[in-house]
Amino acid sequence: MVGETPYSLLKELEDVRFKDRPPIHLWDPQKASNLDLTISDDGSWSYLGSRITRHRLARLFSTLLRLENDGKYYLITPKEKYRIEVSDAPFIAILMQEVGSGRDQSVFFTTNMGDQITVDDEHPLRLKIDLNSGEPSPYVMVRDGLEAKLSRNVYYQLMELLVKEDKRIGVWSENVFFELLDSSECY
Repeated sequence: MVGETPYSLLKELEDVRFKDRPPIHLWDPQKASNLDLTISDDGSWSYLGSRITRHRLARLFSTLLRLENDGKYYLITPKEKYRIEVSDAPFIAILMQEVGSGRDQSVFFTTNMGDQITVDDEHPLRLKIDLNSGEPSPYVMVRDGLEAKLSRNVYYQLMELLVKEDKRIGVWSENVFFELLDSSECY
């Protein structure tokens, strides 16, 4: 995108100030551009190849992020949407907390952008197995199709909560069982 910077994007948002997330679900800009902004596998944000070190700026951008029907990620403003690159998931779950046990257990995650998620029907867990390496990658839904990949230490914490239900292995949260493994695959 020639001549555009994250700062012109910020300027466009001057009239729209929100304490939490702006109502991007109400915005339907027709103008679309590419922005040389990337979110890497480790959750860091970069502009023109340089890491954005101001967490507040990355946090602001994260509140404008939307996954469109075309499978691409955009920063949405009232007037324009900016296509960005996301290597894997746009967020990383960096903290986990559990309260209770068994069916009455609740599992909570906090992302690198400060989003707090309770694992439930609207925010399910899933495990993706890399077909080449066989390595598992766990994800949790944050909002509107945007997922957080669990950091390695959070993944290990989650694995300590696994229980067996019939022939399934998974985790309870908010009275919902999230199957992560088929027990027949484990033996």
